[in-house]
Amino acid sequence: MPKRLLELSSEELLSLPIDQIAMLALRHIDSTPEWSGRNFIVLSTHQGLSKEAQKCWAQALNWLISKNLVGQPSVESKGEPGTIFVTRLGKAALETGLASIKASERLGVDLHPRLERVRSQFLLGKYELGAFAAMREVEIRVRELAGSPASLVGVKLMRESFREGGKLSNPDLDPGERVGLMELFAGAIGTFKNPPSHRQVDYANPTEASEVIMLADLLMRLLDRSQALGRIVIATTGRITSRYSLFLLY
Repeated sequence: MPKRLLELSSEELLSLPIDQIAMLALRHIDSTPEWSGRNFIVLSTHQGLSKEAQKCWAQALNWLISKNLVGQPSVESKGEPGTIFVTRLGKAALETGLASIKASERLGVDLHPRLERVRSQFLLGKYELGAFAAMREVEIRVRELAGSPASLVGVKLMRESFREGGKLSNPDLDPGERVGLMELFAGAIGTFKNPPSHRQVDYANPTEASEVIMLADLLMRLLDRSQALGRIVIATTGRITSRYSLFLLY
């Protein structure tokens, strides 16, 4: 693919997804004294492009603005309408590509309240710290709900809490489901929380780090659902029996 926006023919523009055209447009805006969105669009009419291809330029600019990679109006223009500038996020995208932008969008959902601060770390580019903090929060929550001592950590905490007869085990589940749930929590903590505790883990791919955070979000919501059900049992019986311990799962 050509490296410059001005090198794209009508056929090439119409064959590319808007995000790829947008990144070429972003590089063009950053490398030229382009300060006006209107001038940018007018430039497309001077390239011998078809009307549909010219619309690709406009769509690319709109895409950049919607992703906060290009801002408007520019400060230098004293607020004059239609002026544009490359934002800090846009500068970062030029260096790292779209992977970090797309990964951040994955976390645009309503994260569990106890993971909200993790989103801020991720958006600052602290991918390893964000992934580790998310799984550590899961570990803390399990310890709280199971009433386990601080000395019990990691995989051992998960297995002790969710094992047969453990405080977070649900006797109403099929035995295979109980084991599966225990292995889910133990595997997640063992894979994504324990290694960063002992050595530097470099998440060069921000998408992977965002998926770890989303996994932590799922585990938190499983704990929420379980805790809510436990409260119903308490309200019905007026007490917590040894069978149900602190709460039920599912």
